Amino acid sequence: MTDKFEKEPADAPPSGSAGTATAVPAEAIRAIPVRHYGRWVSAVVVVAVLLGLVYSFSQGDVRWATVPEKLFDHSILTGLWHTVLISVLSMLMGLLLGVLFAVMRLSKNPVTGGVAWLYIWFFRGTPVYVQLLIWFNLALIFPVLNLGPIYKNNMVEVMTPFVAALLGLGLNEGAYMAEIVRAGIQSVDEGQTEASHALGMKQGQTMRRVVLPQAMRVIIPPSGNEFINMLKTSSLVVAVQYQDLLRSAQDIAASSFATMEMFFVASIWYLALTSVFSVGQYYLERRFARGSLRSLPLTPWQKIKANLSTLRRPEVAR
Repeated sequence: MTDKFEKEPADAPPSGSAGTATAVPAEAIRAIPVRHYGRWVSAVVVVAVLLGLVYSFSQGDVRWATVPEKLFDHSILTGLWHTVLISVLSMLMGLLLGVLFAVMRLSKNPVTGGVAWLYIWFFRGTPVYVQLLIWFNLALIFPVLNLGPIYKNNMVEVMTPFVAALLGLGLNEGAYMAEIVRAGIQSVDEGQTEASHALGMKQGQTMRRVVLPQAMRVIIPPSGNEFINMLKTSSLVVAVQYQDLLRSAQDIAASSFATMEMFFVASIWYLALTSVFSVGQYYLERRFARGSLRSLPLTPWQKIKANLSTLRRPEVAR
């Protein structure tokens, strides 16, 4: 006696059909990944260009042994410390001025708003190199700094290379930070301010406790970019004779006649500084992004693992 139910063949049409459509079982479908030959071709071209550049520099008239020899020279390390110091202090000064003038710019008082606009207009409209030279040569128009009974001294002694560099970089950065902070403040919904006022908070309390903490998510990314740019812009302080990294490299180049080699040394340290602070900027942005995103962005190590996993060809279903 045969079974009541029999298994239909894999290639037979389903029961009740007119035979016009053929059901294909899932086991017969083979998923074949798409091959991206263009990616491999472009990768080969890029690697070939890079190898060509490396070969060209290797054949140039460069004393490459001088680069690692002078990389940790005492003068270079001193200049490196001065570069970090003037960059950090100038950025702090710019941040404080940025918050101050951003609040003034948003004020309903036309006088404070006009002063803030004038400050931003002037320092954003003139090159930072020119501003450094103006501060350094301020003694030509003000030989003596006279603050009455508070302080009096010759301007030459007051306007040292460090002070000129700090004022030139800090005041210029404050104009850009003012616009960044203003954009961050305006990104916060006005209902937050109205709610805080309804709770009895004053304008200053609302700004410190409600608006600025929420605006930091918008302020942090461009501020990080500004600081990275500050590390490189600080090389302009050679105009005011401040002993930074570039000035130290130039001094060694003048005595050793290794001009290009010392420029390479300075470039290596600038790359190292920007790389370190770029990683710090990333994790700072990640911290302030908590609560505003459903999932935090991948860390650099997670991105590396994800990219490595894509290089593995997935298994083909058979």
